[in-house]
Amino acid sequence: MTPGRLAVVGTPGDRRVTLFTAAAQAAGLGTPQVVPWTEVLAGGEPRLRPGAVVRIDSPGEDAEADALLRGPGDPARTAGSALWYRRLTEALERVRRAVERTPGAVVYGDTGEIAVMFDKTRCHARLAAAGVPVPPALPRPVTGYRDLRESMAEAGWRRVFVKPRHGSSAAGVIALQTGGDRIVATTSVAVTPDGLLNSLRVRRYTDERQVAAIVDALAPDGLHVEQWFPKMSFGGGPADLRVVVVAGRPTHAVVRMSRAPMTNLHLGGRRGDLAQVVAALGPRGWERALEVCAEAAACFPGSPCAGVDLMVGTGLRDFAVAEVNAFGDLLPGLTGFPGGGAEGLDTYAAQVRELARACAT
Repeated sequence: MTPGRLAVVGTPGDRRVTLFTAAAQAAGLGTPQVVPWTEVLAGGEPRLRPGAVVRIDSPGEDAEADALLRGPGDPARTAGSALWYRRLTEALERVRRAVERTPGAVVYGDTGEIAVMFDKTRCHARLAAAGVPVPPALPRPVTGYRDLRESMAEAGWRRVFVKPRHGSSAAGVIALQTGGDRIVATTSVAVTPDGLLNSLRVRRYTDERQVAAIVDALAPDGLHVEQWFPKMSFGGGPADLRVVVVAGRPTHAVVRMSRAPMTNLHLGGRRGDLAQVVAALGPRGWERALEVCAEAAACFPGSPCAGVDLMVGTGLRDFAVAEVNAFGDLLPGLTGFPGGGAEGLDTYAAQVRELARACAT
């Protein structure tokens, strides 16, 4: 690929854009053109250079972009995920049209697949249809707390994960446990005088009225409910894996450990020792774990990179995919695991290498 062809739809100065730019420069591909998300979300069609190779990155961590997606208000509020999703998909379509109209331009990633990955119900259905192991899910969205409890009783489930249908980063996710008159809801949602806000601290609610109010507030934007998958214990609490798949091959992995059911690193999760987990799984178990991640990524053949959240069962034999993330490659300082083909490269350098290869063919 000749230098100067790369373009990124992202937020100028964002960590993702900065890391990808550094990888492109290190590979001799020059400094990518940055098309601000705010420009696209405001209704403008991106102006691309002829022959541009366009990468689409996350619109997150930008208050102005969030306001264009959900309307004005506190960026931490839980409400508005359905509107956020509709406006995001409209913006993705504008990017796709701009690429089509620009001579020689190509998009590095399928915009329709990004939309599916941000819809937990559609993503879960696609994975299940392909035979990828996923937790069982309720067959329809729930309309509120009472409907949730009735649906759980019908399914015979006492423990579930209640997830906003659209979104990421565990925003609004509730790990719900019931038993008799007891209820425990673990979530990053904070109940404040100004309404429900997503916070960086995980909380536990045991008052059913409070839990019901949270679920009822989230339900209008759509909820996806999955049966709780008992995850392996590592470092004194539940743990799972974020596995980055580049060009169909798992290349990077991080162990995410936590005291809470949600292991997201920004919610207090910690990175664990991957070598210890690989040793505990054994050669065949580790091979199967990577196979599941590759199978999940293969459900999105137009997406050259996907971050797969893989849950390992308590007996270290069962696996289930919790999420497939369109922008799941933000793992600063992490290089490829041994045997993955990206040893010594971070997630962005690995993608730049494959992008250059693809454009050379």
